[in-house]
Amino acid sequence: MMAVIETASGAASDVGRARDLNEDAICLAPPVFAVADGMGGHAAGEVAASLALEQLSRLAGREDLEPSDLLAAIEAGNDAILAWSADRTETVGMGTTLTGVCLGSIANSPHWFVFNIGDSRVYRLISGVLTRVTVDHSEVEELVTAGTISVDAARSHPRRNVVTRSLGTDPAPVPDIWVLPASEGDLFMICSDGLPLEVAEADMAAAIARGDSPQETADALVQMALAGGGRDNVSVVIVCVPAEHTINAADVSTAPRPHIEGGLA
Repeated sequence: MMAVIETASGAASDVGRARDLNEDAICLAPPVFAVADGMGGHAAGEVAASLALEQLSRLAGREDLEPSDLLAAIEAGNDAILAWSADRTETVGMGTTLTGVCLGSIANSPHWFVFNIGDSRVYRLISGVLTRVTVDHSEVEELVTAGTISVDAARSHPRRNVVTRSLGTDPAPVPDIWVLPASEGDLFMICSDGLPLEVAEADMAAAIARGDSPQETADALVQMALAGGGRDNVSVVIVCVPAEHTINAADVSTAPRPHIEGGLA
């Protein structure tokens, strides 16, 4: 029987200073936590984000989730978006990013499944160091990887909002999934691209390192994005395993797990 791990979480979202509509959506449905950043304009982007998260929320309360369950929920979200737009010509082309973490089981031991489609992000705090887990599916990320532009230049690049993978496509996009052993003190930050657009990673890390509650930290990070300019919607989810929670060592495998796309390698 896998050890049950309790999590604490907090979330905040804001329309920003330049938009009229918040197309971001948040899912807090333990053991699933996610952010979706909708695309497609009024009456489309926010619907796409909500449809995707509705499918993920159906995994709430599960203690035996495997990567296949997560993949099925993501695919169901894509199908729901396509079905919605098929009946409403004004929403054709609607889509959404989707990123987050899910606490599940591998070989009967607790693991995090970090998943991503698009340019929203998941970061992990390890020994006080904030590390980005996900890789953006975007044109500017490809330019950064190729060495054509710097990370700083990517934040102001004119095509920074162009994603190369999103929900709402046929065929369905293949999500990136990373499988990480769960441990006491784990902390993840999930955010839409409105946060890294305005706040440097060093400043994000400093805010998280203060050790405030998940809700206080999420609120603070959103306010930092607004103070930085708030050029986009911004959403933040903080989820952690409180340090006082003990995970039975016999239930946890510390062997590294592969990064997988579409299933276990």
